[in-house]
Amino acid sequence: MSAAGKSEVREPRWLDGDQLAAWRGFMRLLQQLPAALESQLQQDAKLSFIEYHVLAHLSDQPGRRMRMSELAVLANTELSRLSHMVGRLEKRGFLRREPDPHNGRYTQAILTEAGYAYLAGAAPGHVARVREVFVDVLTPDELRTLHRISDKVLARIEDPQG
Repeated sequence: MSAAGKSEVREPRWLDGDQLAAWRGFMRLLQQLPAALESQLQQDAKLSFIEYHVLAHLSDQPGRRMRMSELAVLANTELSRLSHMVGRLEKRGFLRREPDPHNGRYTQAILTEAGYAYLAGAAPGHVARVREVFVDVLTPDELRTLHRISDKVLARIEDPQG
């Protein structure tokens, strides 16, 4: 508060032209890249981008299994929404759910052999599309820089005080 008893209003730190251009370009990328990848996945594999992401992540886990709550964090979605998606993937025979053997209060999503085989069939087309629209348009130095940038921004999001 100032001497007159009124709170001081701080002027916002507006973005300059270069900062605004970078921010807007990044936001367009965030909007358009998942749609470009989803289009290929839907056409070639009848999977959404998030379904593919969940199946791929499960394929990398020990026993191809993971707690639903951890998978929801990875998928950046609510547990109830993930549960509906897992239900659809279960109907296709790609996943099954079981109680966590270490703590029965949790449920695990498990990638089935059929799900793994389907993912293996979908992966080449997806990787080709990722290369086409993302990897191959960047130099190795740009990819390394993007990796560092991503790590820095994620670290700030995960620890705002850091």
